[in-house]
Amino acid sequence: MESLVESAVYAFLGRRGGRFDPQEAAQLKGDGSDRRFYRLRSPAGGGRGCVMMVNPPADETARHENRAYVEIGRHLYTQGAPLPEILDFDLEAGWVVLEDLGDVSLHGMVLGGAEPVPLYVEVVEWLLDMQLCGTKGFQTVWCCQTPSYDAHVASFYEAGYFARAFLQGYLGLSLDRPGLQGAFDRIASGALQSGGLFFLHRDFQSRNIMWSGGRPRFIDWQGGRLGPLGYDLASLLIDPYAALSEAMQRDVYAHYLKRLEQRRPEAVAGVAASYPWLALQRNLQILGAFSFLSKVKGKLFFEAYIPTALASLQQRLSAVDDRYLRPLQDCLKEITF
Repeated sequence: MESLVESAVYAFLGRRGGRFDPQEAAQLKGDGSDRRFYRLRSPAGGGRGCVMMVNPPADETARHENRAYVEIGRHLYTQGAPLPEILDFDLEAGWVVLEDLGDVSLHGMVLGGAEPVPLYVEVVEWLLDMQLCGTKGFQTVWCCQTPSYDAHVASFYEAGYFARAFLQGYLGLSLDRPGLQGAFDRIASGALQSGGLFFLHRDFQSRNIMWSGGRPRFIDWQGGRLGPLGYDLASLLIDPYAALSEAMQRDVYAHYLKRLEQRRPEAVAGVAASYPWLALQRNLQILGAFSFLSKVKGKLFFEAYIPTALASLQQRLSAVDDRYLRPLQDCLKEITF
């Protein structure tokens, strides 16, 4: 094991009076992040399994991300959200120790043949509760990127990311296309029309939802901020990993709106109006991220999901009759896999 990780593990166990054999730490498979996770096979967690996240604070970005991970994670946990408990941390050293949720993800369960809709219905019950309760007492100073999901995020970090990383970087297309920015602006305005600010996870998809103790548990919340309700719902339903059918998506979406009607009836119309546009925004972000991770970071696992994400974007755009979207629709017609 690397000396940096060893020192972090020894520091944690030293606080708890535990002993440790380096052979008992197993690195877990990562995903898109550069953060590293290790399962600690030791009784130092008070009888519970522990997972250590290591992210050396080498720059301001890493320091802000680590702080967001701890502050937002502790806040959501105290509000009853199904996150792992944070057992210990050292922000100066760049490590956090969490309750171990095991290895079973929502994505894995769906791939394994489980009936998706009942699982997703339970997930959106917990999601809505986190969105509403997580807003209470939330401090935007905790956020590591932006305090809220706004026009700049939609334009630069999602539509711009799609253009730079997918159209230009992955496909080698020119971005000098009349009307392309107008299409992005139209999608952003539709996505932001609901106006409400609730807790937003920002990467709420099937690989970030574990199944532990008979219920869903959420991970990778460090990008959390305030934003519209429909964004995380769209992230979950259009997720290319699980590739839910349109019928399944409609069923889960209808259940979410039913629960929202019971708890916040004044928010239903805004979610219904903004959801198709938020799904487009998230679809743009997904293609940008998968392209960057596969081509620039060399994480080729993500490349396999680009065709599914592209087909989703093309289908969603074709369902909207809006002249401002035609330049983007025409651009995508040129792309084949």
